[in-house]
Amino acid sequence: MSSNPIATRSNLFTTFPLVGLGYALGLVLSLSWGVAHAATEPFTEPRFKALQAADALILIDVHADWCPTCKKQSAVLDAYEAAHPHVTLHRLVVDFDKQKEWVTHFKAPRQSTLILYRGTAQRWFNVAETRPAALAEAINAAVGP
Repeated sequence: MSSNPIATRSNLFTTFPLVGLGYALGLVLSLSWGVAHAATEPFTEPRFKALQAADALILIDVHADWCPTCKKQSAVLDAYEAAHPHVTLHRLVVDFDKQKEWVTHFKAPRQSTLILYRGTAQRWFNVAETRPAALAEAINAAVGP
């Protein structure tokens, strides 16, 4: 028997393939558990109004699929949600190309505009912010006591 722990672990997985499957399943479940609460959905007025009435934390994400800044923002926000599973953040995605009336309503000068609400109160407005610390600071400030 090998005294090398890596070789032993490798032999354990090849000898008992279900152990490896169990580890993989555990990893998938633990990763999905951290983001299961996150609600990213297309923007609709009824949903926005319902979340406002519930005094929810809402991030309006004026997004375009072709926008590299938007892609970066999405990745940063996904990472924030995974790292802060206790924060219930509702991300409502306004399609920059198809929902022009809402782009205008939110006074978004362009795609990659993020607007944070707590209920009906606007707490933050920014265009093209991708720094993880800046986004986390804005969201954490809106979470409040």
